[in-house]
Amino acid sequence: MQTLTAAEAGLISCHVCHALACRPTNSHGRIECPRCGAHIHSRIPGSIRDTWCYLIAAIVLYIPANVYPIMSVVWLGKGEPATILEGVVQLIEEGMWPLALIVFVASIFIPLLKMVVLAFLLISVQRKSTWRLVDRTRLYRLTEFVGRWSMVDIFVIAILAALVQFGSLASIEPGIGSLSFAAVVVLTMFAAHRFDPRLIWDACND
Repeated sequence: MQTLTAAEAGLISCHVCHALACRPTNSHGRIECPRCGAHIHSRIPGSIRDTWCYLIAAIVLYIPANVYPIMSVVWLGKGEPATILEGVVQLIEEGMWPLALIVFVASIFIPLLKMVVLAFLLISVQRKSTWRLVDRTRLYRLTEFVGRWSMVDIFVIAILAALVQFGSLASIEPGIGSLSFAAVVVLTMFAAHRFDPRLIWDACND
């Protein structure tokens, strides 16, 4: 039995509150959500273009975020600015391996994985691929959910710096690389928000 799609039923979903609304008979008519009043589109206008713009900007800034120092760990008067990887190594050497794991996962693994997944989804949509539609939709939802935790290490470093300053043995200061990394996190969040997962399923109707 063939499944009836929302488009075939004359319905459209609100991207804000996910309520269903009836499509107007006039294709150029403005559609407003009956629940929240948001302007509804069958597909986010310029989704692929905007997502690529945010994603490319994030990839470019990912380089200085990993090349320039993100923090300085001074222990017993010794220390120097360190990149993300160097900071992870220093935290491990000082016995702060739980924090090192958080910084590594949130600063290196998650942002890189998110950019790779978004690029994969964009390419698959542009190629009108019908491969594993459900799994790709779940992958997008997982990426959008996990991406919000990419900023965890920035807050951890800030809190740790404030706490450690009270001691005389060690101090931690954020570096200029943290600004680039914060920009990467924000840009990937914008990219995930602008990507319309409904485009994944459009290949079924072609």
